[in-house]
Amino acid sequence: MLRDVVAWLADNPRAFEAAARQHLALSATALAAALAIALPLALALVRWNRFADAAIAAVNVLRTIPSLALLVVTLPLLGTGFLPAVIALTLYGLPAILINTYTALREVDPDIVEAGLGQGMTDRQVMRRVKIPLALPVIFAGIRTAAVQIVSAATLAAFIGGGGLGELITAGMGTLNIPQLMVGGLAVAALAVATELLFALLEWSVRRQVGTATA
Repeated sequence: MLRDVVAWLADNPRAFEAAARQHLALSATALAAALAIALPLALALVRWNRFADAAIAAVNVLRTIPSLALLVVTLPLLGTGFLPAVIALTLYGLPAILINTYTALREVDPDIVEAGLGQGMTDRQVMRRVKIPLALPVIFAGIRTAAVQIVSAATLAAFIGGGGLGELITAGMGTLNIPQLMVGGLAVAALAVATELLFALLEWSVRRQVGTATA
């Protein structure tokens, strides 16, 4: 079976490369969009806390929706293709980043915050110089979770014409081409593991730097 998988790759390098490139583009775009939405929103919710419960509850609803259902929901509004797939994946990755960021910023030791204010820092300076550095490890943990979720869920983008490695899987299933199906499945698994390891390394680096800075 492994020989058949290698043979399929050797015969179809361009198809695999195109699918992998589309998968990476989908995942990277969705993660960047989720970061662009979640991080400023978390900062705003920390400042205007009375809206936090409602916002977190609304975002938590997204966690209860299966990834395929979230993709299908975009069909009536945006049709098929890259854009609706990115929007659905962005919504899928949003909760982990937003909740981790908000929670981390809210749970910074009040004594440390008070010390910063006592030294004459403004609220903005305390946020930038104290809260965010101390919250970074937890924030990165949320980003790591979201990244792996997005990479894995991007496989389903093939069902709405979003491209990616999922197309190899669906095409392999449709034609009973087992080597093609396995290439797609193994590539997604390898990409998810690589994403997990990369962000785990980044998270460890951030924790080490924060620990050194606060020692």
